[in-house]
Amino acid sequence: MAIHMAKTIKEERLRWVLPIVHKEIKLVDVAKVCPYSKRSLERWATVYKKGGVKALEPKSTARKTQENETPIRIKEHIIELRKQTKKCALKLHWQMKKEGLVVPARTIGEILKREGLVRKYRVKRIKYKYLKAVLNPGELVEVDVKYVPGSVAGRQYFQYTAIDRASRWRHLEIYDEQINHHSVLFLEEIIRRAPFMILAIKTDNHSTFTNYYTGTNKRSDLLVKSLHALDARCRALEIKHYLIDPGKPAQNGTVERSHREDQEKLYDQHSFTSEEDLRYYLRLWNMYYNDLEHCGLNGKTPNEFLANYQLINPPNVPA
Repeated sequence: MAIHMAKTIKEERLRWVLPIVHKEIKLVDVAKVCPYSKRSLERWATVYKKGGVKALEPKSTARKTQENETPIRIKEHIIELRKQTKKCALKLHWQMKKEGLVVPARTIGEILKREGLVRKYRVKRIKYKYLKAVLNPGELVEVDVKYVPGSVAGRQYFQYTAIDRASRWRHLEIYDEQINHHSVLFLEEIIRRAPFMILAIKTDNHSTFTNYYTGTNKRSDLLVKSLHALDARCRALEIKHYLIDPGKPAQNGTVERSHREDQEKLYDQHSFTSEEDLRYYLRLWNMYYNDLEHCGLNGKTPNEFLANYQLINPPNVPA
């Protein structure tokens, strides 16, 4: 005797539902031997009575198109902005909001993900919770040096970077050498240009910024023989100079993150023919950065943050 086997999902459901509908056997008894749940049998029997055999066809569980779906022209605009600016979904949300297009950041993220335009991050197994102290502009400015990739007109150049932890306001300068004298000159330059008073700076332990870890400058009692030029200038200006722990660049993470932005959006996008050309593009990029929305500032730009801060906390003007 040949046994008819179901070839489709509809036929499989039908062979369990028909005996129940024709009252040949009770549903509770079928549920005892059926590999599917009692709830599924009840649902199949109900839809069969309403729509017949066609109602047992499996339906797609994919998300259906909704009336408020993002229009195609806006999706294309989001993709175009992403390719041009490399901004994240939240920054694109803020930028489009200024243009009069209100699209939720999560929707923008979904669009970028479907187009394969998001960065693939590795999963972190251990997550640390850090307590972030609320800082005022100028209370802590991170300073570091980045090598300008390659050579410009046959010479190596160095980018000195200073970024304020509170406002993310930043200033960049180019020097042809990485020496103590240029560190002092850069400090005086950021003091002159910063729209706030600098109270403290934080650097790594490179000999350009400190000689604390230079073995030849230490005595047996671990006291430094001579004071570094940058430390001497900070002492004269009553500016505190903090050092990160050796081998812990994450403690200077704000300036390190900005260096990645420099690499991706400046140095990878342009080639420079001369020192003047390099300085010109660096100045434009720094102006753009200070007018760029930051996630750490809840969508404000550094210039907007400082303008709002000065409005709320006006400087003390003597009578």
